[in-house]
Amino acid sequence: MKIALARRQLFAAIASSALLLTTPCAMALDAVKILAPAAPGGGWDQTARSMQRALQSGDIVKRVTVDNKPGAGGTIGLAQFVTSSKGDPQAMMVTGMVMIGAILVNGSPVNLTQVTPLARLTGEYEVVVVSASSKIQKLSDLIALLKSNPGAVSWGGGSAGATDHLLAAMIAKSAGVDPTKINYIAHAGGGEAQSAILGGHVTVGVSGWGEFAPQIKAGKLRALAISSEQRMPDVKDVPTLKEQGVDVVMANWRALFGAPGISEAQKAELVAAIDKAVKTPSWKETLDKNEWTDLYLSGDAFKKFLDTEQPRITEIVNSLGLAKK
Repeated sequence: MKIALARRQLFAAIASSALLLTTPCAMALDAVKILAPAAPGGGWDQTARSMQRALQSGDIVKRVTVDNKPGAGGTIGLAQFVTSSKGDPQAMMVTGMVMIGAILVNGSPVNLTQVTPLARLTGEYEVVVVSASSKIQKLSDLIALLKSNPGAVSWGGGSAGATDHLLAAMIAKSAGVDPTKINYIAHAGGGEAQSAILGGHVTVGVSGWGEFAPQIKAGKLRALAISSEQRMPDVKDVPTLKEQGVDVVMANWRALFGAPGISEAQKAELVAAIDKAVKTPSWKETLDKNEWTDLYLSGDAFKKFLDTEQPRITEIVNSLGLAKK
């Protein structure tokens, strides 16, 4: 009986030890540092600070700090992250689709293959609009005009090589038009682009839904299409590009990456913390307040997404001749 009791005690001790080894996130992490490779106030900065609040509000991480390192489409921050955070299991960086193009346009010596994918968080779909007074009533009118004379269609959007420009190029390519022939006019910001569209200085505008939504709802802009896979629940009257015969889906997504050289166990611990953070009331309130679309995808699923997304964006940037040699 003493032998049997000893065996039970031994098995209980082993089981307890195994449980501790396999649940590294049972207790809160001590600290996490999040790098936002952009100036305060922008989308990446907002994402970093929203994640900071979610991690701390859920007692998932005891202390979370955010550091800003803006410049060159985020590539300056990326370079710092790659060189100074190698092997650091407490370091994370916010970035997104825009950086894929920025790496090419700026000829960055570092890229996203050098950091550790953790999770895609949110995204914003792009909308194609014209002025309410435009003769273009639907997307097929725009495509017909584009096919007949690509240069006659001027596209107004954000900076060259960024999301708006890439979507315009993808639409042209899907319609059988050489992307290099599109007449894209870059603007410093959404307000400037909006003025150009409303004033009739450009044929069509491209930007994130949130940028144009107030003017669409006010009847000043006409939405021709949105770049989501399916119609958005809150934007059911705006058809997708795909349902109108243009096989293009694009989201301006934002994500978290870990430092280079961390172990699989360290990566899993960070992913587990993010998994918990996106379930907190704090994070859900942030999504609602900012009207961010939840595109959560973590771990290996996010890595698989990147394996197709990076070549896709790289191809279109190269086709436009924007990549710095």
